[in-house]
Amino acid sequence: QVQLVESGGGLVQTGGSLRLSCTASGRTDNSGAMAWFRQAPGEERAFVAAITWSLYQYYADSVKGRFTISRDNNKNTVYLQMNSLKREDTAVYLCATGDYRDVFATTNAYRYWGQGTQVTVSS
Repeated sequence: QVQLVESGGGLVQTGGSLRLSCTASGRTDNSGAMAWFRQAPGEERAFVAAITWSLYQYYADSVKGRFTISRDNNKNTVYLQMNSLKREDTAVYLCATGDYRDVFATTNAYRYWGQGTQVTVSS
């Protein structure tokens, strides 16, 4: 049973920073791409960033230059460093991984999902 556990969410003021973590367990092959999505109330789940085993990164336009995704393959953990946070970044952030080594911005490319961690940005 593959499990993804996120941590690091919280309440932060506009312009502040947060670092999210997500650790995967239960897989024998951890070479799949890992990604972050987010979902705000009443909205569809939206792609944020993804990273391959070889550390190639891919970002949504809305977070380029502000967010950085990284990965520690030895720890099966992916991180999301979020800087210059805006109110519109408020959402539940979910970690995902799957069987594909390439990065994709669509939810159906990822087979395993975490429960999510809440990020709230206040003015």
